[in-house]
Amino acid sequence: MRADDLQIDWLKCFVTVVDAGSLSAAAPEVSRSQSAVSMQLQKLERAVGRPLLLRGPRRLELTPDGQALLGYARRLLDLHAEARAALRPDTLMGRVHLGVPDDYAARYLTPVLKRFAARHAAVEIELDCEQSTRLIPRVARGELDLALVSRDHAQRGSLLFHEPLVWVGSPQFDVWRRDPLPIAVYEDSSLARKHALTTLSLQGRRHRVVYHSSSLAGQIAAVESGLAVAVLTQCSAPPHLHVLGPEHGLGPLAPMAVAAYRSRASRGSPAVDALHRVLVQTLRQAV
Repeated sequence: MRADDLQIDWLKCFVTVVDAGSLSAAAPEVSRSQSAVSMQLQKLERAVGRPLLLRGPRRLELTPDGQALLGYARRLLDLHAEARAALRPDTLMGRVHLGVPDDYAARYLTPVLKRFAARHAAVEIELDCEQSTRLIPRVARGELDLALVSRDHAQRGSLLFHEPLVWVGSPQFDVWRRDPLPIAVYEDSSLARKHALTTLSLQGRRHRVVYHSSSLAGQIAAVESGLAVAVLTQCSAPPHLHVLGPEHGLGPLAPMAVAAYRSRASRGSPAVDALHRVLVQTLRQAV
């Protein structure tokens, strides 16, 4: 083997560290000690001949060369996993308890399940649809094997993409003109709720919460009836509602960081391994 060959183990450590945000968070993900992960990264940097990661004040940061390598590393790892799966002689079986929020289910889960079923039709999937704030503690407790969630902090799961948040209102009612602004919100712990209230406070715009609902259907109903405006993920905003913005006196919203979050209890499950791999690969390529 040539000294500058890029070994799969090195690339796996590199990608895991980037997704986890630190060496200490990545170590259990690859079943290695923190010092072993650091050594793998050093070997990769020697093979490349350039630094790939810089230690920032709070987290590791990619160098320009690291950013360039990251895309290739993900593709190589995906192909490696596909090759192993294709050559595996046995039929994969088992059950995966999966969680996903309502607003991500239709847009993002359908292509994942379609791709997974074509490869592993014998695996049974049990699906729960709830808000991320409820899914995250269930994964942490091992009640769910895997979930697609909006991150509540930077090291939660493997980052897949950023989903924009948008203000929406009914085209039949100029609710956005009212003062104070009536808004529909999710439960107290909701990240979308926090982003909405923070934006309005920073704008100094008067507002009042007139409607609470933990479901996407409930939020849409409040907007359609002219009761309030709401904040939805862009992927879940129905086309018949108007997306509102600065011209309506509503400021920009921070996007949601969407991640694949897996329970520790599911480590070593081939069925969960396979679905996690397909989930990450499909959504990183599609979004």
